[in-house]
Amino acid sequence: MGRSVLKEVYLGIGTNLYDREKNLQDALSCIRKHIGLISDVSSVYETEPWGYNDNNAYLNLVLHVKTRFTPEIVLKRAMSIEVMMGRTRKCRQGYESRVIDIDILLYENRIISKPELKVPHPLLHMRKFVLVPLAEIFPKGVHPVLDKTFSVLLEECSDDGRISKYGSLPDYS
Repeated sequence: MGRSVLKEVYLGIGTNLYDREKNLQDALSCIRKHIGLISDVSSVYETEPWGYNDNNAYLNLVLHVKTRFTPEIVLKRAMSIEVMMGRTRKCRQGYESRVIDIDILLYENRIISKPELKVPHPLLHMRKFVLVPLAEIFPKGVHPVLDKTFSVLLEECSDDGRISKYGSLPDYS
């Protein structure tokens, strides 16, 4: 059987409960083990919750991952990592605090619109907590639907949520 070609995936990760730095480290370790090779990691950014009010600030980052898995399998594995790390999903609609959140932002230049999976992430261009770290590691990348670079989308983004550089993770390799 031939070797499968690695696909380029960008994942957004956020956490605002418990030991946030450890949550990010644990998520990266699980992603390396269950999804693929991490080839780049943005700085970590501290942000206020988006879409709801909470006193717990988030830590967010974006990863560039090379994987042999389909988008559907990446999604299943990301959701499994969330569950392994203690995330519970409430039945109610809306946003809430979480130990970890892993979103597929981009999968190659693919456009996927299924009930369970939408790529590129449908809110990517509206969220500074995603655009800032994504533009940091993929500034000339082009949104496959909006046909604009992530740097341009960041300039155009009307999100006025607070975001500040928190630092970087010591080791992601």
